[in-house]
Amino acid sequence: LIAGKLDSLFTSMNVKGAFNGCVLVAKAGKIIFKKSLGILDKASNNNLSDSSMFQLASVSKVITATAVLMLHEREMIDINKSFKYYFPDFPYEDITIKELLNHRSGLPNYIYALNNEIFQPNYQMSNMDMYNYLIAKNPKPYLKPNTRFNYCNTNYALLALLIEKITGSSYSRFLKDELFTPLGMNNTATIKDIDLNGNNVTRPYDLRWRPVEFDASDYVLGDKSIYSTPYDLFLFSEALYQNKIIKYQTQEMAYTAFSREQKTSNYGFGWRMKNFNDPIKKEVYHNGWWHGYRSSFH
Repeated sequence: LIAGKLDSLFTSMNVKGAFNGCVLVAKAGKIIFKKSLGILDKASNNNLSDSSMFQLASVSKVITATAVLMLHEREMIDINKSFKYYFPDFPYEDITIKELLNHRSGLPNYIYALNNEIFQPNYQMSNMDMYNYLIAKNPKPYLKPNTRFNYCNTNYALLALLIEKITGSSYSRFLKDELFTPLGMNNTATIKDIDLNGNNVTRPYDLRWRPVEFDASDYVLGDKSIYSTPYDLFLFSEALYQNKIIKYQTQEMAYTAFSREQKTSNYGFGWRMKNFNDPIKKEVYHNGWWHGYRSSFH
């Protein structure tokens, strides 16, 4: 019954031009509906399939946060320590790893602070480049650390750097070895590990189907730029539910509302949440919006 309703909903949205993408709905570990509607790219007009990879945009933050918590469980990262403890030249004092995870660092967003640097032609900015530019410019923080929730991509780009420093592996490699390969997420990789012109990689468009150009910030990882599919996210979700990635207690910490001033919605470690005071209705999710892509993981 639900599958039929979902089918007619998404089909009608596709017909109206309101949905071009892939969707999967599961309940209690069983897939009840999945569908690919529309085209992979305008040039070839190829149809989307289960293996079509989409830029997850900020849904990538869920995966980054999970990786940090894996290292926290292994006692390789202490989330209560300051970022400066791990990066002594970091110019912003008293910002903890925890405050990067829950967006309470008060840091400026590199995407706005480094506008000129990002728009150099044919430039693929790395996380270390972003870090060095940020230190050189030293823009003023928006807020004192732990004042209030302030969603900021810089937090997660720094967490990706931290993962690299602690593991001695690239962020892309660590995710591949520790998450994507073991969980069978065969169509998931960062932008560094895929052929953007590959025949299962979707292309970004605006609402009028004009191609969206990439810029240097597309290559900064942690905050975005993981490509995946609904099925792979389902595998990731199931592994979380079964506590195969991190312990139940750690996952509950990730689902904790850390910003008391936020009354209706809140943020944990890499998760947004609604109805966070109601154990039955509590909803944990993350949405993404970036350069022509929209993603949603609930």
